[in-house]
Amino acid sequence: MFPREDIDILNIVGTVVDIALVAYVIYKLITVIRGTRAVQLLKGITVILIVWFLSSFFGLRTLQWLMSQTVTYGLLAIIIIFQPELRRALEQLGRGRFFTRSTTVEEKNTVQMIEAMMKAVKYMAKRRIGALISIEKETGMNDYVETGIQMNAKVSTELLINIFIPNTPLHDGAVIMRNNQITAAACYLPLSENPFISKELGTRHRAALGISEVTDSLTIVISEETGNISVAKNGDLHRAIDEETLKAMLEKELLGDLKSSSTRWQWGGSRNG
Repeated sequence: MFPREDIDILNIVGTVVDIALVAYVIYKLITVIRGTRAVQLLKGITVILIVWFLSSFFGLRTLQWLMSQTVTYGLLAIIIIFQPELRRALEQLGRGRFFTRSTTVEEKNTVQMIEAMMKAVKYMAKRRIGALISIEKETGMNDYVETGIQMNAKVSTELLINIFIPNTPLHDGAVIMRNNQITAAACYLPLSENPFISKELGTRHRAALGISEVTDSLTIVISEETGNISVAKNGDLHRAIDEETLKAMLEKELLGDLKSSSTRWQWGGSRNG
């Protein structure tokens, strides 16, 4: 027989492991349904459960009975409504991918996004097509997203180029990117009011500096006059950089610890390049 102290320790360890496994499974389920219509349905279910709890707490019997019936038959409804998501989860479980790290997929998507951006930037710089692309990081940019046209589109070279083609509806303004997607286009960014900015900088460069002063975003600017590529971050503007340097910046900022084959870049240059 085990001593009582050992039994208590085993019970605690078992409880911790049990909670950890359930939390991990819930996390993986969330990653499976993220970005699908199931997210909105889950919000609706959460509202129903809250109403059920409140009706029970305040003694609203009719409403409580209605919510009880909804919950009772809700399981079958969930299976029917979430059928595509459940099938995808079971397929991933069968392939052994359910318990793998999702960072590999995210890194792959980020690498594809960087490649698409590099091709678009190269094309536009060569033809002197003005562009302004701001990539959201930790600081939210919803206030600026709301000033533009919502897109929530997958990043592609062709789409980025078409957005900035002159005399098209979306070319005037900035593209804001979030989670490897084009969140919005034709957005208005705050202009920098720094008095030491070079007078030769135009509105795009001032907007890139302005947004970099109030957020931690990474903003790419292509000059319409010269075709030069510039990048703004943390209030610093690095002007007339080459494509290899831009790619190194993007990989360092967006891929984090993933080793880059390009030259490593360290921030801290001058405000005017």
